[in-house]
Amino acid sequence: MNIAILGSTGSIGHSTLEVIRKNKKDFSINLLTAKTNHKLLIEQCEEFNPEFVYLEDEQARKVFEGNLLDKKLQTCVIQSLKEFEEIIGCNETDVVVAGMVGIAGLMPVHFAIQKGKKVLLANKESYVVAGEYLNNLCKETGATIFPIDSEHSAIHQCLNNEANKSGVSRIILTGSGGPFLNKDIEEFSSITPEQAINHPVWNMGKKISVDSSTLMNKGLEVIEARWLFDFENIEILIHPEGIIHSLVEFKDNSVLAQLSNPDMKIPIAYGLGYPNRINSGSNKLKLHEIKSLHFQEPDLNKFPCLKLAIDLLPVGGTSFSILNATNEECVAAFLDGRISYIQIYEIISKVLDRIEIKTVQSLQDIYESDKASRLEASSIINNL
Repeated sequence: MNIAILGSTGSIGHSTLEVIRKNKKDFSINLLTAKTNHKLLIEQCEEFNPEFVYLEDEQARKVFEGNLLDKKLQTCVIQSLKEFEEIIGCNETDVVVAGMVGIAGLMPVHFAIQKGKKVLLANKESYVVAGEYLNNLCKETGATIFPIDSEHSAIHQCLNNEANKSGVSRIILTGSGGPFLNKDIEEFSSITPEQAINHPVWNMGKKISVDSSTLMNKGLEVIEARWLFDFENIEILIHPEGIIHSLVEFKDNSVLAQLSNPDMKIPIAYGLGYPNRINSGSNKLKLHEIKSLHFQEPDLNKFPCLKLAIDLLPVGGTSFSILNATNEECVAAFLDGRISYIQIYEIISKVLDRIEIKTVQSLQDIYESDKASRLEASSIINNL
């Protein structure tokens, strides 16, 4: 099976390559992509020998090409977005792993669905802003969206890909609660970027770690789950140990849960191997060592970003792209020290009030809403 990994130098890409390393006889790499990290990418090429590589940053691409010649590797460097799309869409690419972060993932995910590919989706933003549109496109092209973040993979496993949801009463997404679960709300105004990216359970990139600290990531996951599973009754449960990754409750009041150590290699291996199970390379779960698991409802006063996302579920349309775009701008500004932690929520709320919410009829509607939201957010941030 030939794999294209979009964002191979990020945490999802790294974990995907670890799974492939454990199952080399079953997979080969057709394409690796990155934004700027040419040093790590050359190391990945040395080990996995991909057919093609694409570096988004032109300067990084030139440096990479020089290193490629020095090491006498045969990998072909793609020079344009057109070539990039051709490789994703070609017959030699069987599976596309969408591991990049942010709205930048929408274009390649959309193109892979157009070409009828199996897409292993870690880029939640693309399904948050365009889930309904992409679902309709999947029906036309026969593409398959397979979630590989831990929560949605857990739901998929509990549902066992059940097409008929009539027996399901509730989907419960779990979340660790992030680094500030037990922090006094009075101290939130002094939270630093270093504190926000220090996640107690998962090792993730900076942007996702900040989202986890505000619980915005759970809000985005609720929206994503609504489209991935065509189901509306979705709740959040805080579970600090991160062992139960999600649960599904059925109408007979039985509940199925998926448990594992918090390791992204497990959902990735599930997605790559489905319907078979393959070696993930992760550690076995030893419940006798963990001994106890804890649960609590989320405090929406303490984490208002989560409430914002939940409240938008019945609104729909471009409200999701407004939420996502503004959050991306605010998180970037917070990490740069331009706004405080509590201003993330405050600015998102203001932008949602100011930008008109429209029905999504095309991707252009989403991109226009995204652009307008970023401009408004930037204006607010610059005038603080």
